[in-house]
Amino acid sequence: MTEKLAEWPAHRMHRALVSREVSARELAAAVLRRLDEVERAVGAYVHLREPELVLADADAVDVRLGRGEPLAALGGVPVALKDNMCTRGLPTTCASRILEGFRPAYDATVVERLVGQGALVLGKTNMDEFAMGSSTEHSALGRTRNPWDLGRVPGGSSGGSAAAVAAGEAVVALGSDTGGSIRQPAAFCGVVGLKPTYGRVSRYGLVAFASSLDQIGPLSRDVRDAALTLQAIAGPDPHDATSRPEEPPDFEEALVPDCRGLRLGVPREFYAQGVSAEVRSAVAAAVDLLVEQGADVEECSLPTVAQALDVYYVIAPAEASSNLARFDGVRYGWRAPEPRDYGELFAATRGRGFGAEVQRRIMLGTYALSAGYYDQYYGKAQQVRTLLCREFEQAFERYAALVTPTAPTTAFGIGEKTSDPLTMYMSDVCTVPINLAGLPAISVPCGYTNGLPVGLQVVGRPFGEETVLRVAFALESAADLGRRRPPLLGAQADPV
Repeated sequence: MTEKLAEWPAHRMHRALVSREVSARELAAAVLRRLDEVERAVGAYVHLREPELVLADADAVDVRLGRGEPLAALGGVPVALKDNMCTRGLPTTCASRILEGFRPAYDATVVERLVGQGALVLGKTNMDEFAMGSSTEHSALGRTRNPWDLGRVPGGSSGGSAAAVAAGEAVVALGSDTGGSIRQPAAFCGVVGLKPTYGRVSRYGLVAFASSLDQIGPLSRDVRDAALTLQAIAGPDPHDATSRPEEPPDFEEALVPDCRGLRLGVPREFYAQGVSAEVRSAVAAAVDLLVEQGADVEECSLPTVAQALDVYYVIAPAEASSNLARFDGVRYGWRAPEPRDYGELFAATRGRGFGAEVQRRIMLGTYALSAGYYDQYYGKAQQVRTLLCREFEQAFERYAALVTPTAPTTAFGIGEKTSDPLTMYMSDVCTVPINLAGLPAISVPCGYTNGLPVGLQVVGRPFGEETVLRVAFALESAADLGRRRPPLLGAQADPV
C-alpha cells in the first residue's frame, strides 16, 4: 500500500488518517520518497524543507490524533507553495536573482492558514520570474519539465506547483493567477486548477505582480481537493483591504455530480484565436458530457473578449512597473557590487537582477504610464476592461456558468516559444479575460490528445465558486479521467 500513498488525493488521506489506516508520518514519507525519485527529472521545486522537519510536523499531527483531537481537512497532507508567497524562515525569491537569499519575517495569510490546519509544507515551487510568463522557462533558478512529456513545458507561471501535483511530489499546491497562471499549467499538467474570485482569498504576503489581477488558488488532483483547499485559505483578512468581509460558504456541499437545472453558455470568441482542432474536439466532447449530466448548453457571444489580451498587456505591465520599483538593491535582496553612486546602484541592480522578460514588462508598463501616453494606453485599456466586465455581467443574467477551453493548445516544447514573446502571450488568450473581470474559474482535465492532457475552463459569476465547482465535479464524475497518471509514474491507477 505504501507505494501508492503518494498518489492519494487529500480527501482520501484525511479519511485514512481519521480511521488510523495510516499515519501522517507514513504519508509524508511516501511523498518524500516520490519526490526523491522524480524531482531530478521534473525540477518542480526551488527550495525544499529538510525532510526531518517535514516528518517532525507529521509526528505532531499523529500525536494530536492520538489524543483524540479533531483533524482539519488538510491536516497531515503534504503541500507545496509557489515561490512568490512569503514563508517565515524559508526563502521567497520569486525565482529571481534580485531576491536571492531573501527570507521573510512572516508567513503569507494563506500559508498561515494551511499550517494552522496541520498541512505539511514540503517547500517552494518553481515559477516564471515574478510570475511573468506562461511556461516556467523565465526562471533564474532552473527549468521545470512537464511530467507527461519531459521535453515539454509545464505551463506557467505556476508551473512548478502544477508539475509537483501531477508528478506526485505534493498532494496539493498553491499557485497565483494574474492572467491564467494557475489554470493554464493545470491544463498542461492534467490537474485541477482553481482561480477564485478576486477578493475571495487574501493576497497578504503574496509578492505583487499586478495588484488588481493577482489571486491565490489551489492546484490539486481532483475537484474535491480544490474545494477543500479553497475552504482552508478563503475568508476575510484584516491585512488585505480587498478581501471579502463575509465568511465563505461550504464549498464541498456544492459537489453534486450533475448539472440539472443549470444553463451554460459557450462563448464563441474563446474558440476563435488559435485554438487547435484537438483542443476544440476534446472540449466539445466534454460539453456533450455536461449535457448528458443535465446541463442546458447554448452558444453565446462576448465581443470584447477579442480585445482582452491587448488590454491585459497594458494593465498588467503598468501595475508591475509600479510594484517592482521597490526592488532597487537598497532595502533587501541582491544588489550590484561596488556601485559608484545611487544611479549606478539602481541601474546595475535592476539590469542584472531582473531577467529579460521582467525587464520587458517593466519597460512596457513604464511607457504606458508615462506622460503623454497614459490616457492613450492605460486609460483606454481600463475603459475596455469596464466594457468586458459589463459583457460578463450580462452573460451571467442568463447563464449559471460559461464553458471554454483553458488553453488554445496542449503543452508545447521547451524552447519552442521563448524567442517570440507575442506567441508566448497567446498561451493565455482564454484565461486573461477572467482576471480582468475578477471572476472565479477552474480548469479541469477533459481529455487527452497525443498523450497530453487538455483542460476545460468553467467560469462563474463573482463569488460563484459553488457553481464553478459543481460543473467541474459533474464533468470529472462523468469523464472519469482522474485515473490517468503521467508516463513518468508508470501506468498506475488512482487507488481511491
